Amino acid sequence: MAKTQERSKPGRIARLIDWVMKLFPVRVFTYYATAQGPLLATGLAFQALFATFAAVWVGFCVIGLVVSGNDQLQQSLIDLLATAVPGLIQTSTSAGAIDPTVLLNAGVYTWTGAIALIGVFITAIGWLGSARVAVRIIFNAPPSKTNFVLVKLKDLIVALCFGLLFLISAALSVVGSSATGAMLTFFGVSPTSVAGQIVGRTVSLVIMFALNAVILGALFRVLSGVKIPFSRLRGGILIGAAGIGVLQLVAGALLGVSKNNPLLASFAVILGLLIYFNFVCQAILISASWVAVAASDKGISIGPVAINRELGDQAEVSAAQ
Repeated sequence: MAKTQERSKPGRIARLIDWVMKLFPVRVFTYYATAQGPLLATGLAFQALFATFAAVWVGFCVIGLVVSGNDQLQQSLIDLLATAVPGLIQTSTSAGAIDPTVLLNAGVYTWTGAIALIGVFITAIGWLGSARVAVRIIFNAPPSKTNFVLVKLKDLIVALCFGLLFLISAALSVVGSSATGAMLTFFGVSPTSVAGQIVGRTVSLVIMFALNAVILGALFRVLSGVKIPFSRLRGGILIGAAGIGVLQLVAGALLGVSKNNPLLASFAVILGLLIYFNFVCQAILISASWVAVAASDKGISIGPVAINRELGDQAEVSAAQ
């Protein structure tokens, strides 16, 4: 009897492992790892670090020119950028490496602005190109055969649309803040009270979540050029937007770790941003893996190799071992 119980234990463990391996989140992370997701995310994070500084320089120059007469919209754009890239820009509520007033007074037509503009074209469009390749690899799609010039033109249009999207989000933030303030005043709650600040912060988080979701949707469907129904993108986009939102909230802790280390304090911002971008790029590619596995479960082919078949073969090999 004892021998029978001992023999049944490995069987129960094998069944438990098999059950865990078949869970959808586990299959997503397994697929993400086998598709070289961590390596792709590291490369994207390295490129994003260089693209961000050039984009912020030109972005502030454009903000100073386009919305110089609207202080509220200008401040909303600064707050939005500070939330999207925590620890980079100083605000009234958080510290940062860059003083926004200095950049707002900088001219885009100076030689430094011209160099930064060229840097934006090279680094930002380069990041979008690398992101497209990474997403296509995660989707197990073949390399794009579109003309190189047309691909770069598409990347440029997408980059400009992202910039316009930030401007629209900032305008919505201004409208949302005004509406929230009016509503709180109507109910006799001060906007500066704890309850008022919680409501205002919630509105900002909802706008940022929507912005992240739209960017992910454009990245997966438009930029990558993979023909996949939007209904199949929904789950991955929502998971990715929520994950990036959490990272934006806790990014201050990532920067705090490096600032508290005397050895790392001299380049704490760069190190913190690199860590932050690495996590963000991993969240993007994990959400892409979520979309890929979910599409395969529904029998939607987005690549030449069936994802579930590949994962099933791996599970059989693991069980045999």
